[in-house]
Amino acid sequence: MVVLKGIGVVSGIAIGKLVVYMHPDKHISRATTEDTEGEIALFNEARSKAIVQLEDLYESSVEDLGEVNASIFVAQEMLLEDSQYIEYVEDKIRESHYNAGYAVVLASDEFSRLFTTIEDKYMQSHVADVRDVSERLLRILCGSEIEMAEPGEPCILASDDFSAGDIVQFNRERVLGIATMFGSPASHASILAGTMNLPSVVGLGQEMLSIYEGRCAILNGIKGELIIDPDKKTLDRMKRKQKEYEEQQKMLLLLKGKNNVTKSGAYINVYANISSTEGVDTALLYDAGGIGLLRSEFIYIESQTYPSEEDQFNVYRQVLERMRGRKVIIRTLDLGTDKQAAYFRPEKENNPALGFRAIRISLAQPAIFKTQLRALYRASVYGNLDILFPLIISKDEVLQIKKIIKEVKKELDSEGVPYRKDTRIGIMIETPAAVLISDELAKEVDFFSIGTNDLTQYTLAIDRQNPKLESYFNALHPAVYKMIEMTAQNAHKAGIQVDICGEAAADPEYTQSFIDMGIDALSVSPNMVLPLRKKIRECE
Repeated sequence: MVVLKGIGVVSGIAIGKLVVYMHPDKHISRATTEDTEGEIALFNEARSKAIVQLEDLYESSVEDLGEVNASIFVAQEMLLEDSQYIEYVEDKIRESHYNAGYAVVLASDEFSRLFTTIEDKYMQSHVADVRDVSERLLRILCGSEIEMAEPGEPCILASDDFSAGDIVQFNRERVLGIATMFGSPASHASILAGTMNLPSVVGLGQEMLSIYEGRCAILNGIKGELIIDPDKKTLDRMKRKQKEYEEQQKMLLLLKGKNNVTKSGAYINVYANISSTEGVDTALLYDAGGIGLLRSEFIYIESQTYPSEEDQFNVYRQVLERMRGRKVIIRTLDLGTDKQAAYFRPEKENNPALGFRAIRISLAQPAIFKTQLRALYRASVYGNLDILFPLIISKDEVLQIKKIIKEVKKELDSEGVPYRKDTRIGIMIETPAAVLISDELAKEVDFFSIGTNDLTQYTLAIDRQNPKLESYFNALHPAVYKMIEMTAQNAHKAGIQVDICGEAAADPEYTQSFIDMGIDALSVSPNMVLPLRKKIRECE
């Protein structure tokens, strides 16, 4: 019996024969050429062919997967038509005389690099777009477009990696689960696998060799494991777990429309965290009570320049209308050197987490801030909007924000533009400083939202991006626990609501503690809404 460890992307257990497919090698050499125009022509021919392929994929997938998921291929097509991407490749060919294939490799590396330090999962999907598109171009340029043969029987399909285009062409009756050597939980392939409810494990490494072709295997998407040639005891145990998991999923679906009420009768709101307009559909699918955190920076990162008031207004209005009166909390711009739009061009900082980011940028550039606030207040009449401000450390910052809001409202009034005057404002509690003065801050705002990720990082002096420190990162370390408890107490003394929107909100180990503290709402990734509802209903 061989057990390979990876990253579980889509939960579920699949048992069956392992079919291994490795994509043909692409021989990309760093070569120079004098016929630069000929290489550019080859690149553009490949680009045109790739665009046609993506259009076909969109048409074939939109009915089964829906507009939102199929739009992945529209986004990739847009990248192939993006002037910056095209110019980068053509410049490398003209200036360095590289062949088309190597120029595409360089473009893939460069454009991926722009997003690799971005923490937000939605923005990481742009890396997946770049790599998928570049991979498609390289296959065309190398003539290695051999289509994957459809399995003749139900199986677990393994490969070096799968693209989004591969995933949508799978026959769900034949593919029980997927396993890859490489891949990322943030890739579009992983997202589509989740939409198709296809148990998936990525990052199994090069130990997943073709020699395992045809062997009996168990894919455990819950634990992130691929078990090859399981013994009878393991096979029987995993069959029981598979049945238990399937029954549990059916039970969770029965919780749709039910209240998040503890055994003692306490009601806890359960919201969803999203990073795009597409996230609204997922939040509604899992019956979230509202959006507890919409990260507005995706609008800025996707834009080639500062997004206009009208562009932002249209996005906010769309989200509010689609949520049909459910709570929507939109966080204002939280850019920094870890999440950046190219046109901001910040100076390099030694410690970005402690640098020029979030509300500091907004207050330093009031014109940009007022544009966002105008768009938010204009959109407020289309739904149930709260506005949230990130990384607050002082009362002075809140007073500055309120002063700018007053100016925005005065402008809208003079222009006769309608907005909801009862729109609530809240602040993120993410630093020990904000916790220690939370009694003062609570008098100035309508609600708190505790970001446990940053609060834990700053309280414990732990870089949460550093994998070596993972064992030290504890969102309920006694010090962090006291910080959350103090914030909740001060919020309730002032008569305002307190929510939690960090990753700890989704951990069932912490749910009872948060309820005991009197936390009013928990905001989690959409797929965790129903499991959290189940946990709340089991709590006292």
